[in-house]
Amino acid sequence: MRTARLKMLQDAMQRFAGLPPEVFFKEDLLRLGLSLGSSGSPEGSYQKKSYFIFSFDRTPIREMHQQENLRAPEEIALLGGPFGLRRTIVSVRLNPASPYRLEQTSNGFALLLEDETVCRVEFPPEPPHYRKHLRNGKSASEIAPTIEWGYLIYLTVFRRCQYVGSDQECQFCDINQNYEQQRAAGLPYTSVKSVEEILEALEILASTDTPTRAYTLTGGSVTSTLRGKSEADFYAQYAAAIEKRFPGKWIGKAVVQAMPEEELRKFRDAGIRIYHPNYEVWDERLFALLCPGKHRYIGRQKWMDRILAAREVFGASCVIPNFVAGIEMARPHGFDSVDDAIRSTAEGLEFFMSQGITPRFTTWCPEPTSELGSQEPAPLEYHLRLLEVYRDTMEKHRLDPPPGYGPSGAGQAVFSVSSFMDVLPLDVLPSVTTSETAQ
Repeated sequence: MRTARLKMLQDAMQRFAGLPPEVFFKEDLLRLGLSLGSSGSPEGSYQKKSYFIFSFDRTPIREMHQQENLRAPEEIALLGGPFGLRRTIVSVRLNPASPYRLEQTSNGFALLLEDETVCRVEFPPEPPHYRKHLRNGKSASEIAPTIEWGYLIYLTVFRRCQYVGSDQECQFCDINQNYEQQRAAGLPYTSVKSVEEILEALEILASTDTPTRAYTLTGGSVTSTLRGKSEADFYAQYAAAIEKRFPGKWIGKAVVQAMPEEELRKFRDAGIRIYHPNYEVWDERLFALLCPGKHRYIGRQKWMDRILAAREVFGASCVIPNFVAGIEMARPHGFDSVDDAIRSTAEGLEFFMSQGITPRFTTWCPEPTSELGSQEPAPLEYHLRLLEVYRDTMEKHRLDPPPGYGPSGAGQAVFSVSSFMDVLPLDVLPSVTTSETAQ
């Protein structure tokens, strides 16, 4: 007998018949989180959650009474089951109260939804470099973790953000609070990773059999200076060192603030090929309320102008701003209706895509330690409609899948914190190109 939530999902599959069945479960898991159940951890080694920048959890560590944070896998792969799911990679967001849980069976682990089996589950293998240490004793996995089933190296070189306090922090973001809770839990969590540590960890990683194809260089925003350097100079020094030691080995991506062209050229000259000036939310009123630091220090219009200008440095296809999908409906400031929220973000997608820029999404999971606190996420319907709008707007402007995210298409995509790559047509790895002006 089908449970109420599973029946709701089946009804949604009929209403949104043009979307792959896999994304209904993926988006719902990203919204609601996952319980690890009562059957413990799988035997053998697997890749555990690294908390590489944010918590992405619906529950703070202090309330995880079974130490779920220490045994959760980084991601899971959904496979088969009654719905015949193609391999689908999903980021693990812990929530002991979630209707979704993992349970061990005679054939491995399964994903259950309110006691109804959805599919079998695989855990990512532990990357070989996770078992190794730097000369200073730090774990290589803490300095250079990987995500997206090994495709991406995530280099959070500054674990904090200089937007501090409720009047500056992005209201949905828990980067500072996550740093504090990791340290309070006694876990190794380096505030500023040195260039030497990054290079040594990458040397260890490069010496192993690894599927990595790209790295993301990122961290908190710098409003003044950090270690005596501006934000551009601070982050660009890492890219320059990586590209000098490992020329062309990985696709270099940088997630930093919207910067003037002269600052961006420092990243391009250092070897960065893809630029992510994360825009977060389209609506002008919500941008000011949800991103008060960005609003105060840079401003919405200047942020938008700098995104467009970045095409001259990297080429339009390699400028990829992120939207946090769902915060349009966050309480107390967000839209009350799905229609209004979709209309707003669709306007933003049309604006950027009509000019050759392809945004991407991170599905919002309300983090209790952020300023928005614990609350209900945006409805599943919102995310399904947004995926339709994204796919259709991409097709309208004849845009290719964004580069640096691995292959697109259901059963192939590895991007784990949103389904935007899952809904695009099946494709090989997108190439990274630059316009003539960016040569």
